[in-house]
Amino acid sequence: MNLCDFCSTRSLCNHFNFRQPPPAVTTWNHCRHPPPEATSFSLVIPPPVSDMKTSIQHHTKTPIKNIISRFSTPHFPFCTYQTKTHHSHDKTNFLHTGFQPNGSDSITFDVACNMFDEMPELLTVGLVTEIITSFSKQSRHEDAIYLFSRMLASTIRPNEFTFGTVLNTSTRLGKVGVGKQIHGCAIKTSLCSNVFVGSALVDLYVKLSSIEEAQKAFEDTEYPNVVSYTTLIGGYLKSGRFEDALRVFNEMPERNVISWNAMVGGCSKIGHNEEAVKFFIDMLREGFIPNESTFPCAISAASNIASLGFGRSFHACAIKFLGKLNDFVGNSLISFYAKCGSMKDSLLIFDKICKRNVVSWNAVICGYAHNGRGAEAISLFERMCSEGIKPNKVSLLGLLLACNHAGLVDEGFLYFNKARIESPNLLKPEHYACMVDLLARSGRFTEAQNFIRRMPFNPGIGFWKAILGGCQIHHNIELGELAAKNILALDPDDVSSYVMMSNAHSAAGRWSDVARLRTEIQEKGMKRIPGSSWIEVKGKVHAFLKADENNNNKNDEIDVLLRIFLLHSRENESSDWLNNYCDFSAIENLGRAIQRLVTKYNTQILVITPTKEHIDLLAFYLICLGT
Repeated sequence: MNLCDFCSTRSLCNHFNFRQPPPAVTTWNHCRHPPPEATSFSLVIPPPVSDMKTSIQHHTKTPIKNIISRFSTPHFPFCTYQTKTHHSHDKTNFLHTGFQPNGSDSITFDVACNMFDEMPELLTVGLVTEIITSFSKQSRHEDAIYLFSRMLASTIRPNEFTFGTVLNTSTRLGKVGVGKQIHGCAIKTSLCSNVFVGSALVDLYVKLSSIEEAQKAFEDTEYPNVVSYTTLIGGYLKSGRFEDALRVFNEMPERNVISWNAMVGGCSKIGHNEEAVKFFIDMLREGFIPNESTFPCAISAASNIASLGFGRSFHACAIKFLGKLNDFVGNSLISFYAKCGSMKDSLLIFDKICKRNVVSWNAVICGYAHNGRGAEAISLFERMCSEGIKPNKVSLLGLLLACNHAGLVDEGFLYFNKARIESPNLLKPEHYACMVDLLARSGRFTEAQNFIRRMPFNPGIGFWKAILGGCQIHHNIELGELAAKNILALDPDDVSSYVMMSNAHSAAGRWSDVARLRTEIQEKGMKRIPGSSWIEVKGKVHAFLKADENNNNKNDEIDVLLRIFLLHSRENESSDWLNNYCDFSAIENLGRAIQRLVTKYNTQILVITPTKEHIDLLAFYLICLGT
């Protein structure tokens, strides 16, 4: 697709011959008197071109804005049908190019085209640019590009604002080829170094092409402004090039809130959550006031690192700067508190939101799933449906995950089958994978295998990993080996499959198989990623790495408590020590449980008084155990 296609769309004789005959009299007669077979239409008498020409000739008395309004807004109703006479010359070419005038607005577009034919001497670059802009604002991007091609074929030379408009239009169209041709036109007119053109080019290449081309367009811009820098930063972060984004951010001569938002949001999206939190704090220190777009990104970053302290601080900042929280900030807070294990605070935010949408409900359902509270998730899902909120695929996935984590196999099957009958479009591969995982974790391997065979698509690695995980739990070695073979056939470098099979053999006492698998891992040069976890206590993050013998904080209170919990769990593997010590319905019971454990196992001179942080630590340890 190129600019010439837009020209041929309107049946132009040659690429630069834009003269068209005026509309036939029979055309306007058809608009005044529609044929009998037309059952639905809006009648209009469009202004004759000669009258419009007279109006423009007297533009000293009629403001240009009034003339432009004929194109920027539907100033009059249109015939909603098309006659063979009116567009017979257009329809053939539409089939070849794929572009068509936009329905009932085509008469207004024809009037704009006739201005080039009937009164070219009165057109100026400002007037044509504003007409093109008006069509672009109405999302009539094909028409805007076509008018630009008419402009190039006339004696009117586009300026930097014209190029900025049509480049943005090309970006919205998703036509990088058209954008590159406009880029070539800008180079020929020596305007590609202009900041307006350069910023539009950077945006075009960031969204539709490569970051390398965006970087070249940025380097060609003589005096890039904050928009140019911010667009390039967003492109680097989108490509995962954090170091380049940071370098450009540090080189910026000036910054605004949008620049900071780009760094906070971009870092959060690519997994640099600690950096996102740091940028938000630096933003506040430099005196910038966050807006409604800043807080969801910052809160999301805090939730991804489970930093309850930072998230609560961000919540307080949102109330301070925004006052009333909107849906986006509210939904991010619901998700944040749920991920940090504070469902009480999550529900409090949910109840305070005035206009709850499906995202709000999904955040709570997924929060219940994250915390293993399947019954509450089911209850909320039913309440959601009863209040007229239509569930989407995220709602269903959260519900199935909640059933999975709580071991509610029958309930999970009930809702899955209900969705398969009533809303089959909601079911995606991740929903099927969740059901396979649910069956495998519960040890129902025959049903899991039959479920996989009946799926409407071929299972991927995730499905076989779910089977393998269940086999590891229930020591099903034979099926586990079959699952491992399927995983390695799809991805020979998947080290997690070797590790899971090694653990399964180890649990079954098959040490020769364990040695064989470990030898294969070494021979293939695979590296096992050690498990890790962390918890924030009193503003300090305590990280734990599996098999870490270089722990310098062995006398730390947190480390002592964790070792006490571990020692007690090892001595009471066969007993239900959670029920004996820990009643999660009462904080006092948790406190007493911790005190009893410390009294029994504390061999050091260390006095520990149970606090809320210790209770959070016990909950953290239980999550690590998978209870």
